[in-house]
Amino acid sequence: MRHLASAVATTAITVLLLIAAPASAQSADDKAALTGLTEVKVAFDLTNGDGKALLKQLEVIDETRQSLIKQGVKPEIVIAFRGPATKLVQQDQTQINPEDRENAAAIAKKISALRSADGVAGIEQCGVAVRLAGTKEADVVPGIKIVGNGWISLAAYQAKGYGYISP
Repeated sequence: MRHLASAVATTAITVLLLIAAPASAQSADDKAALTGLTEVKVAFDLTNGDGKALLKQLEVIDETRQSLIKQGVKPEIVIAFRGPATKLVQQDQTQINPEDRENAAAIAKKISALRSADGVAGIEQCGVAVRLAGTKEADVVPGIKIVGNGWISLAAYQAKGYGYISP
């Protein structure tokens, strides 16, 4: 019986030590996926009409860009806006839901920073989406190029070797 109690106590202590032990000091990286690459070309298709969510997507795109650079891979990123995101990337405040106006201002600021960032090849707004949203091309945030049709543009980027990501 003493041996059983001793074994249970030893097991309990081992479990507690494993639970309390610090996690491995290992850092996550993308070495396996990036092996042999010097450049990554990607087109992000952003359609989210929620200001907070769209801002977060832009922040993660920027984090991705910076991470590629830190890992020695040159990014070539195109950011394309269409659909409900269209209203969040234009300057006419009456077209933006009041609860999204603060985020829309932050989105415009993020776009301004991204347009001149290393690895950002272009930022585009679909002209069809502008028309369908009832907004005006003249009101699109500075730094965003208006293209005729976002689907044509995205298809062309894919034909040129860009990976397509729709968060």
